[in-house]
Amino acid sequence: MFNWHAMHISSPYFETVAIPPDRSLHVFDRRLPEFPFNWHYHPEFELTLTVNSRGLCFVGDHVGPYDDGDLILIAPNLPHAFQSQSLIEIAGDHRAIVCWFTSDWITSLIGLVPELSPVRALLAQARRGLRFGERTSAQLRDRILHLRQMDGVDQVITFQSILATLSGSTDRVLLANGEVTVSEMPRDRARMQKVLDHLHAHYDEPVRLAPLCDLVHLTESQLQRIFKRSARMSISAYVLQLRIGRACQMLIQTDSPVGLIATECGFSDAADFARRFRNARNMTPTAFRTAIRGQDLKSVPKRGRSVRQNPQT
Repeated sequence: MFNWHAMHISSPYFETVAIPPDRSLHVFDRRLPEFPFNWHYHPEFELTLTVNSRGLCFVGDHVGPYDDGDLILIAPNLPHAFQSQSLIEIAGDHRAIVCWFTSDWITSLIGLVPELSPVRALLAQARRGLRFGERTSAQLRDRILHLRQMDGVDQVITFQSILATLSGSTDRVLLANGEVTVSEMPRDRARMQKVLDHLHAHYDEPVRLAPLCDLVHLTESQLQRIFKRSARMSISAYVLQLRIGRACQMLIQTDSPVGLIATECGFSDAADFARRFRNARNMTPTAFRTAIRGQDLKSVPKRGRSVRQNPQT
């Protein structure tokens, strides 16, 4: 039975990912008795294959079930977490093969290898989180499972082939409603990181531009322009996405009244919260809580919007 109250609710925290200096990517074979709720973000791309585990996946404002063989690609700075529910094989561990790589590395590689140009659209879509279907996951499962055992050259070549296969997949879906990207300009990237860190820590407070402007030494118009260019949305829209994501967590993890959740997530009142939640999730907060708690996770639809075969980015 899933323990809805076991997960600690907090702001997403910044996680440091250490990619070895002699490697293009870092592959980690995570094996644990359970995956605790770990709401975090980092400036690297992340490709995760879950093995022998099922539970809930949080990506931005998306909440949905994950299962054995789920394959998810997440872009830099997009908050996410995996919370395990049950094992497939009781004698084993919850397992996830996690591959981290930087935007600089993959962008440079695409520039040098024109055959990888389709990967550019894949990375753009990952700003909202991408879940790949059973066909693509099954096709890549063995390659991903063996990455950890490969030497450096074989690993990076195999990973490039994995990205190429993912870029040609037609069974992928977008998860979150909003997106975050990485600026091509180092100064803008550093400023965006500071702004995102501040928003992640204070999204339950009224949005005020003055502290953000002081933080990155920009005027309000400059800040709004840089943020919109990077995040493809306004600061207020991004904060709303964070609040909806937090509200989803609280609806699942606690028995708090909807009015209290509205207040703790930064909404002006319960009516404002209900209206904005319905616009984002196509159901009321109460209906969402009932739907998630009242069903076995295997029967909850894996929500997401299908990606067009030839998406424009």
